[in-house]
Amino acid sequence: MEASLKEIVLNNSNEIVGMWLDEVEKNRKHDYTSTISDELFESTNREFVNVIFSSLEKQGLTNDIEVFAERLINLGWPLSYLTDGMQSFRRVTINYILSQSNKVDTEYFSEILAKVDEWVDPIINQLVNEYSGSWENIVSLQKVALQELSAPLIPVMENITIMPLIGTIDTERAKLIMENLLDGVIKNHSEVVLIDITGVPVVDTMVAHHIIQAAEAVRLIGSTCILVGIRPEIAQTIVNLGIDLSKFPTKSTLKKGFESALEITNRQIVGINETQKNVEELVDSLDRE
Repeated sequence: MEASLKEIVLNNSNEIVGMWLDEVEKNRKHDYTSTISDELFESTNREFVNVIFSSLEKQGLTNDIEVFAERLINLGWPLSYLTDGMQSFRRVTINYILSQSNKVDTEYFSEILAKVDEWVDPIINQLVNEYSGSWENIVSLQKVALQELSAPLIPVMENITIMPLIGTIDTERAKLIMENLLDGVIKNHSEVVLIDITGVPVVDTMVAHHIIQAAEAVRLIGSTCILVGIRPEIAQTIVNLGIDLSKFPTKSTLKKGFESALEITNRQIVGINETQKNVEELVDSLDRE
């Protein structure tokens, strides 16, 4: 019974595919796929139905489902496209098998439903699992990328690096800041690190504690940490909370902090006119000799 039914489906795949495409096209007018180009929609549907028949023929022993699920995620299509498509395939297949038989009794109908469910349900489960797994993997990679951007350490000059912080700082992000800060200081041989909190909207006791810990850790490995970007309202909050930031330098702007970093590393900003004057004095002294 099962073998004969499956033969009917596989041997008449072109007709079933045509019926399935027609039904999917009808449903398109009422869902998100109406905004997708006709060419992309048609090619994806063709690939989808090929995956279904390939899995049906090979009894799930194929990696086509995994590849197709990942492609859907990259296209930004929801999981409902898969589940709705499989339910349409179930209906079309049952109707086609019934149309090929003269039997219309309840027992025969129940047998067809059971057999088609045995084919379709495993494919649905595998599609959902592969889609979910690929989605979780992509979300995980995006999370790592965002974490790297949330605590960047930028070397701006030899021995001087800057860590600009934007947004709120929670415990998880504070841990990442600490790790990136220490790794970056060692990697870049930084003598001075500027932590810029201009983009941090609120500095409360917890945020200040995390910053102090980071600065202290930098000091312990032989570098200096300067906290910059302290706005007047932030300074007032720090005073009201009784937070002690006396252990490391603070500056109101990144510019002032950078000037301090240059002084610590025995450098300074020199104007062009002053440089020319120094060169002229040097030339005059050589002439006199």
